[in-house]
Amino acid sequence: MPNIQSAKKRALQSEKRRKVNLARKSSVKTAIKKVVAAMKAQEDAALTKELLRDAEAKLSRAKGKQILHAQTASRTVSRLAKKVAAYVKAQGSK
Repeated sequence: MPNIQSAKKRALQSEKRRKVNLARKSSVKTAIKKVVAAMKAQEDAALTKELLRDAEAKLSRAKGKQILHAQTASRTVSRLAKKVAAYVKAQGSK
């Protein structure tokens, strides 16, 4: 444990940031899982698009806060959007 006051404060701040970052990262993963689950459950295309928008917003926020690398967030959004677009197209042809 640190002895210097500034080091003590830094340790407390680091722990607080770690918890916030962990919560944000978990939220992003949950949003992605919801989109995939909606497609597997054959949900309505409009609902799936709405879930995609939510996931995209969370990924963008995580990218802005440097929780995720910018290219990782972009790649994830791109792959997810591609899957949703194919799903919507398949739903429309039914």
